[in-house]
Amino acid sequence: MKHLDVYQVLNDKSLLGQTATVCGWVRTFRDSSAVSFLEVADGTSFSRLQVVVDKNALSLDPECAKTGASVCVTGEVVKAFKGEGAELNAKEVKLLGKCPPEYPIQKKRTTLEFLRSIPHLRLRTNTFTAVFRVRSVAAQAIHRYFHENRYYYMNTPIITASDCEGAGEMFRVTTQPYGVKAASEAEYYKNDFFGQKAGLSVSGQLEGEVAATAFSKIYTFGPSFRAENSNTTRHLAEFWHIEPEVAFAELPDIIEIAEEMLKYVIRAVLEECPEEMNFFDAFVEKGLKEKLLHVVNSEFAVCDYTEAVEILKKADAAFQYPVEWGCDLQTEHEKYLTECVFKKPVFVTNYPKAIKSFYMKQNPDGKTVAATDLLVPGIGEIIGCSEREADLDKLVSAMKERNMDMSAYQQYLDLRLFGSVPHSGFGLGFERFVMYVTGMDNIRDVTLFPRSVNNIM
Repeated sequence: MKHLDVYQVLNDKSLLGQTATVCGWVRTFRDSSAVSFLEVADGTSFSRLQVVVDKNALSLDPECAKTGASVCVTGEVVKAFKGEGAELNAKEVKLLGKCPPEYPIQKKRTTLEFLRSIPHLRLRTNTFTAVFRVRSVAAQAIHRYFHENRYYYMNTPIITASDCEGAGEMFRVTTQPYGVKAASEAEYYKNDFFGQKAGLSVSGQLEGEVAATAFSKIYTFGPSFRAENSNTTRHLAEFWHIEPEVAFAELPDIIEIAEEMLKYVIRAVLEECPEEMNFFDAFVEKGLKEKLLHVVNSEFAVCDYTEAVEILKKADAAFQYPVEWGCDLQTEHEKYLTECVFKKPVFVTNYPKAIKSFYMKQNPDGKTVAATDLLVPGIGEIIGCSEREADLDKLVSAMKERNMDMSAYQQYLDLRLFGSVPHSGFGLGFERFVMYVTGMDNIRDVTLFPRSVNNIM
């Protein structure tokens, strides 16, 4: 049906005095002796449109006054009684879809925990319309950043035969029926669809490196899957991943790119989502906007892992997990470094090779790799980054140390044979980024239908 978006009616001053039709869902209803007020939302604007019904001129169907009902309203656009926006003096209100009294989104029940149990309806609340509008703007800004800097967008496979992280946390892909008989694992996979073991990709990095050796600068932005038996507020089994790969870039180069990209996207969110960010600042995380502006305007710190460990060992803080050289930094350690020591984002560099992935460039000391994690105040690690090992012998040695199946990585190894170059890349978990810029503290609240252990609603 022909209608205008709520956003247009609220913001286009040329519509004042004109007749307009809008469609949406009733968020609230107020009544007085002479006038009724409907607040209507259609998702195109964080703000709602107030519809004024003169009871002497128009009889309102009681079904149109129920929260959650969908309506079509025609009326005159007039300046709002309060504020700078507009409202609609109704001439006609038509019911499009009834909503029964048991509509679950009621003020007394709308905790985030409860809303996670109704993911198909929670988007109609202020919190989630704001979250997913910010998510959309951030995704567009990421694509825009890379496009403006002449990166090429690559779509890497979702089904793969290689485990990028080498951690064995892949979901298996199979067409074999339940209970199939096989004399061995090799026979089982030989009779499967691909004729060998296959799984859902944990990262597009390995294929991204292939593309970078032809195009120099590429990025991927797609889903990754990890069968990690973790039920924390920061982990999902399915998440979205931004992964640039840059040929001829060493670790300092990729650090510079990661900082520039992060600031670009945060700036876009602050500029393009002012109402949403005001909402988050007021109701989700006090001081959120100030925190993000501080990030945008700060020069990120760089700290060697060994130095970070010494800082943590001397810290006047009671950590749950002890700190020793060779340990993987925990969230509490990361937050201490960013919030108490540097008071801004910090790249921790040169991690022990034993706790990092096989593909990372080995440093001359033989103990560390040219890797870095970007830690940010409030959340800890947000980007994992490294220079990739370009030396074939060193790469093969690292893979053998981990008892990896070399045959599954032959194409990857070939890149080191035919015109190998220094190259680097990073991975940004998109949901963690959205958590950071919205202040939401549970990753399940920034993805449409979260997939986690024992949850596939």
